[in-house]
Amino acid sequence: MPADEPEFDLVVIGSGAAGMTAALTAAVHGLSPVVIEKTEYFGGSTARSGGGVWIPGNSVLRRAGVSDTPEQAAAYLKHVAGEAVPEGLRSAFLQHGPEMLDLVLAHTPLGFEWVPNYSDYYPEAPGGKASGRSIEPALLDGRVLGPELGHLRPPYLPAPAGITVTQANYRWMSLGTSHPRAIWTTARVTGRMIVTKVRKRQLLSMGQALAAGLRAGLVTAGVPVWLNTELSGLVIKGDRVTGVRVTTDGRPLVVRARRGVLLASGGFERNAPMRERYQRAPIGTEWTVGSPGNTGDGIIAGEGAGGMLQLMDDAWWGPSIPLTSGPVFCLAERSLPGCIFVNAAGERFVNEAAPYVDAVHAMYDKHTEDNPHIPCWLIADQRYRNRYVFTGIPPRKPLPRRWFRSGAVLKADSLAALAEQIGVPADGLVKTVDKFNDFAQAGKDEDFGRGDSAYDRYYGDPKCKPNPNLAPLAQPPYYAIKIVPGDLGTKGGLRTDERARVLRADGTAIDGLYAAGNTSAMVMGRSYAGPGATIGPAMTFGYLAALDAADSR
Repeated sequence: MPADEPEFDLVVIGSGAAGMTAALTAAVHGLSPVVIEKTEYFGGSTARSGGGVWIPGNSVLRRAGVSDTPEQAAAYLKHVAGEAVPEGLRSAFLQHGPEMLDLVLAHTPLGFEWVPNYSDYYPEAPGGKASGRSIEPALLDGRVLGPELGHLRPPYLPAPAGITVTQANYRWMSLGTSHPRAIWTTARVTGRMIVTKVRKRQLLSMGQALAAGLRAGLVTAGVPVWLNTELSGLVIKGDRVTGVRVTTDGRPLVVRARRGVLLASGGFERNAPMRERYQRAPIGTEWTVGSPGNTGDGIIAGEGAGGMLQLMDDAWWGPSIPLTSGPVFCLAERSLPGCIFVNAAGERFVNEAAPYVDAVHAMYDKHTEDNPHIPCWLIADQRYRNRYVFTGIPPRKPLPRRWFRSGAVLKADSLAALAEQIGVPADGLVKTVDKFNDFAQAGKDEDFGRGDSAYDRYYGDPKCKPNPNLAPLAQPPYYAIKIVPGDLGTKGGLRTDERARVLRADGTAIDGLYAAGNTSAMVMGRSYAGPGATIGPAMTFGYLAALDAADSR
């Protein structure tokens, strides 16, 4: 039980990548930080994520031989984020991201590896990289955390016991048995599982490794992390934030902050009234894979202190399958050959392999009462199911019956019969598939350019010629999978400056108040630069907040 009105230099609200990086940075610079976490687990949405980190020009990329220049990175981020994101914010991220990563490498057990050829999401744009700028955590033995490992937030899709899959593994494993590299990768992952069990290791990958590694760094640095402690408000003296009010163990408590408070408690994806207020319909809390504790607490507290909000209508969207056990965020599934998206008219409306934010923006932008695009449907044939992994289900293995009973998946022996089941015009669906099949045979999607971008091709099938993203839908039975606008979390929040200070509507900074991660209006604007462009900026601005607090007097 904390003492009455304990005092720290930096009070951090939220234990995701942004919050833990900030606390680690504060400790390294001689401050006394504390991390306050609402739920029973640390790690937030980071622990549920792929764990990718997008930071141009970092030391891991340089060691891997990835060529890049500051000018290329700046041109690319300007293209992606747009002029609406201040140049100072973009520059701060690009300048300080690499040094933040070096601090994390020096003070945690984490290692990182380049994800080969995991392309930027717009590689053909000025400064874009088809080779990719994304890195991911190396495999980490969770035993470094000791008993704290039991408090790590579980992944949103738990793997079988002992299985650890990296982002680089996932790309090939999604191809099932259709490619030799896929078979080799699956065998390697299986072998790793056997060795792990024999050696009684607890290997972690992706977001699990990142969150655990940051927490291990905090343990070494002696930084306390208070779980089950909920933010109820900020303490403000004059024009300065001087602490927080929380509830812990059922009692209210004031925690004083000598240098400042960092709000890094995630977005508001689990707050239905906020989603309905700020975002387009249809919307809800049941389609997100964000952490269950992300109900906008930090955003509400920051706005109450005078902070300005931005980008509240947007999110880190992604086409998702609404299963009864929870949504499945689609990555490779929609890019692989032999599937398409159709709306209520049975027509395609988007490049299915496009960056996932763009795919959902298209769903919302084109959604009307006369022609709904939410939900839309992923249409696939049996060849697709025979060749590729689908949401973790191996090729040829029947999809679970409960998926069919819930209405998330339907199946028929003909396209016309399938159209009737999902309520779209049969002639429209048949015409769409016939047209797409012609494109697939020719290897060129004349309507939406699927397969033209290096990003599209990353999750394609290299053995599918002439286009790794296109194959005819010609082998019955046919499947329809419901697709909704899911998300990794919301991306709107408190407007901040290049030092992560929360700003008022007049552009002045609120003394003693910082925000980072999805509690802030993200530096990516309405777009998404590449794999890990949520976590990379979150960690960087958490780092910058701690540096500013260390410099304050």
